[in-house]
Amino acid sequence: MKIIFGFRGIRRYRKPVVALGIFDGMHRAHRQILKYVVRLSRRIKGKSIVVTFWPHPQKEGSLYSLEHRLKLISQLGIEVCIVMKFNKEFSRILAGDFIKDILMRKIGAHYICVGKNFRFGKATKGNFKTLDRLSRIYNFKLKVFDVIKINHKPISSTYVRRLISRGDLASAQRLLCHPVAVMGSVIKGVSLGRGLGFPTANINPHHEILPPSGVYTVKVIFNNKKLNGVCYIGRKSAFKNHSFPVKQKTKCIEVHIFNFKKSIYGKNLEIEFIKRIRGEKRFACHQDLAEQIKKDVALAKKVIPPN
Repeated sequence: MKIIFGFRGIRRYRKPVVALGIFDGMHRAHRQILKYVVRLSRRIKGKSIVVTFWPHPQKEGSLYSLEHRLKLISQLGIEVCIVMKFNKEFSRILAGDFIKDILMRKIGAHYICVGKNFRFGKATKGNFKTLDRLSRIYNFKLKVFDVIKINHKPISSTYVRRLISRGDLASAQRLLCHPVAVMGSVIKGVSLGRGLGFPTANINPHHEILPPSGVYTVKVIFNNKKLNGVCYIGRKSAFKNHSFPVKQKTKCIEVHIFNFKKSIYGKNLEIEFIKRIRGEKRFACHQDLAEQIKKDVALAKKVIPPN
C-alpha cells in the first residue's frame, strides 16, 4: 500500500474509489466500508483509496497507533492511503472546500464511501447529506453505509474502547474481527524477569487504550511470525514494600515470549491478547514472584491456542 502524508504528494489516479473516515477502531463497520471500496475499485478498474486523519480530530484515546492502523488498512487490500494531519489549520477548512479542493481537485474522486455517522469540515458541519448535495455539483457517486448494530448497540470505536477498558476482550474481539492488540517498541528495563529465569521485553505502547491490569496469554507478532507468550500489564513494582504514587499515570507492559532468546531492543512488536489469567498482585519477595510467574507460564501453555 502506498502511504501519502498530506495532500501535496497526491497525484491523480484512474477512477479513484475513496473511503473517507478516521477508521480508528478498524472494527467490523470500518472493514465493511473498506472491503466494499476494494471490491468496487477492482470491478471498475479504478484505484482503492483511504483518506484518513491523524491525530484523532476529537482527541479520543487511540485504539491503534497510526502505524498499526495503516497495517490493518493495508491488509484489506487498499492500494493508497492518504493521511491528513489534523491540526488547527486543517480544522478550519469548510466541509464544502474540503470536498472541492482536496477530494475533487487533488484526488478526482469517482466514488466516495462513508459511514452514515461520519462528520467532517469546520465545526464538524459536514455529513452524508452534505456529500449527497455536493455529489450532484461535482458529479461523483456516493455510497453511504448504515450504522451496524449488535445487540441493539451501534458498533463504534467509542463502544470498543469501553469494552477493552473494562476487560471484555471477547466482546471487543467480535466487533474488531480480530484479537485486541497493542503495538509497541521494545525498551530497556531493569531485567528483573531475566534474573528470575523469565526474560521479558518491556514495551513502550504506541497508543493509549489498554486492557485492565493483570497477566494475559498472548500471541506476539515479530518479523511476521506469531510467537506464544504471557504479558503483564500493571504497576512497575511487583513488591509490597516498594512505594509508588497512588495514581500511576503509565502502566508497565512486559511480555515473556516462550523459547525466545533474541535481542530485540528498539524493535516493534504486536501483542494480541488472548485470555486474562489473573489480576495484578504484589509479592513479598523475588522467590514468591518467580513461583507465580512459573504458574502463569504453565497455565498459559495449557490454554493458548495453536498458531
